[in-house]
Amino acid sequence: MATGNTYVVEKVCPICGEKTRVIKVRSRLIAEKSDPDFCTYYQDFNPYYYTVWVCEHCGFAADEKTFTGVIPALHKSKIKDFLANRKVGFKFEETRGLPEAVASYKLAIFYSELIDESLAHIAGLYLKLAWLYRTSGKPEEGIDFLRKAGELYDRSVMTERYPIGQMSDYMAIYLTGAIYYISGDIEQATQYLSRLMSDQTLRETEPKLFERARNLWQDIREAKKTGEDE
Repeated sequence: MATGNTYVVEKVCPICGEKTRVIKVRSRLIAEKSDPDFCTYYQDFNPYYYTVWVCEHCGFAADEKTFTGVIPALHKSKIKDFLANRKVGFKFEETRGLPEAVASYKLAIFYSELIDESLAHIAGLYLKLAWLYRTSGKPEEGIDFLRKAGELYDRSVMTERYPIGQMSDYMAIYLTGAIYYISGDIEQATQYLSRLMSDQTLRETEPKLFERARNLWQDIREAKKTGEDE
């Protein structure tokens, strides 16, 4: 049964065209704290369990925006070809446990990689999968996914044209630095954040992001100083 923070709705799968049940999260959640990479902890509920929608008929999986958006015909064809004569075993559950939530992300990542979605989009899925583990009290199990997200954001900044969705290249650079910081690679984190500290344009166009980057930069400097003093 769905919790007080979720409810079930029917949506048309963009791949098979069948109506499928999906779980939506109510917007009235109380945030308690957040990490430098924007992973947010909520009171008495974890919305990351329900980020990915999975069609209960064909097994296609994606985040809500992708699921309800326009999928190019070529991409649809590629996914349909893959799913032809295959059965993706993902049972609809109104309340997901960690194994089901992890499986939903891995499916979404698979389909995104199959149709060559943007590196930034795929990075976002890996990042949220790492958040899922972290907010479930198992951060070490998500560390490889976190590092994969950082690697993809780094490649994205070098090769893709921004903005991508709501994300600027500044945000991708910041996230890469934050990911390295959380992963324990202080030197790499320093390199990425230093690119932002000297950028006057960022200070003017995205002051909140600049302030967040500056705060993390100061935390890193303190961490390095502490390490040198020990």
